[in-house]
Amino acid sequence: MTAETSRGTMGARDVLRLRDFRTLWLAQLISDAGDGLTGTALLLLVNSLTGSTAAIAAMAIALAVPPLTIGLIAGTYADRWNRRRIMLASDAFRAVLVLGFVVVGTVAQLPILYALAFLQASVATFFNPAKGAIIPRIVPPEGLMSANSVSQATRVIAGVAGTAVAGGLIGFAGLYWPAFVLDGASFLVSFLLVSRIPAALGAIPTGDHATAPTGVRESLAIGLRVVAGSRILWVTIACLSLAMLGLGAVNVLFVPLLINVLHASAAWFGPLEGAQTASMVLAAGIVAALAARFSESRIIVAACLGVGVIIVLMGQVSAVWQLLILLFLVGWFVTPLQAAVVTILQTRSADATRGRVMSVLNASMSATSVVSMAAAGLLADRLGVPVAFVIGGGVCFAAGVLGLVLYPRQAAGGSEAVASATHMEAAGPSS
Repeated sequence: MTAETSRGTMGARDVLRLRDFRTLWLAQLISDAGDGLTGTALLLLVNSLTGSTAAIAAMAIALAVPPLTIGLIAGTYADRWNRRRIMLASDAFRAVLVLGFVVVGTVAQLPILYALAFLQASVATFFNPAKGAIIPRIVPPEGLMSANSVSQATRVIAGVAGTAVAGGLIGFAGLYWPAFVLDGASFLVSFLLVSRIPAALGAIPTGDHATAPTGVRESLAIGLRVVAGSRILWVTIACLSLAMLGLGAVNVLFVPLLINVLHASAAWFGPLEGAQTASMVLAAGIVAALAARFSESRIIVAACLGVGVIIVLMGQVSAVWQLLILLFLVGWFVTPLQAAVVTILQTRSADATRGRVMSVLNASMSATSVVSMAAAGLLADRLGVPVAFVIGGGVCFAAGVLGLVLYPRQAAGGSEAVASATHMEAAGPSS
């Protein structure tokens, strides 16, 4: 069975009926909400203690560095150790680490805060590739697009909810420690949920040359060769990385666009974020229909082109209501884009190397995000915020053109589709 013949037969409701996926989805929902709590609380705490934008930037760097460095190594272990056990260990360690944030209450203790934040982000890099690699064991190939879109929508909703709760706790009660305690509890709940997934689903396949005992460096090299040797894999990662390079304009310059260019009130942040969140969630409901008609590669190309055009238009807005419409439109492209990318990586890589392939994607996205945020700030200072948006949109549009030119014609199926070959019937999805 190839991806071409199996695509589009399972929607969001169908995959949520699978017991093991539903369990993993609930674990993600709870832990992502906790991450939203802690991420917001950490930045607000640093700001409260120092009032320094440099100190806040240092915290952002402490959270961003691990995916660029440790993340690649984490992928090698996701292909060596039982992936379920990796997720359990990650949840357990993070439950303890976040409680350490509670003891920080002075400027002199900031190094402790940075160190704990770095450690927590480092441990998290082990969870993500293990989770991405185990999903094809839980969900059949025809449901992967929907499963990945549901996961993406859940991440957005949970993050927004966690941020809102943190803002309420800190803004109204002036308390930081409840956010960290709640995050610790969320990891414990996630641990209990993941422990309900059968251990066999996390087991590494035997008899594959890619799982033979090797050093970490050699194992990582094998993963990189897998990506480099598969045209559809490296083109997919290149397209998303280039798109993320353009999206940096939105991530960094959204506040200056709203406040400095449009001269709007900060009260618009809620409705604007809500508009994009709503469309991303709604888009998860149409991913199965898209997957039934179009290959993942075509979805990626169309989404990059669409997002690029919208970002360019953001640089031309003259009123907040125009920005509201554009943010609502962009969500319809983002969810299918991310779902299609993850699905290609899951279905075009063998089970034995899937963790490393997923970690290459995560590291590449993190690297280009950091570069794009720095570049966007420099461009805005020299050329103005609207021009920086136009350039960012052009880069994202170029990602779509890159995919249009480089994707193999048989990207929807063909010899590189290996999902069904590695799907374990004995440890298949349960309902």
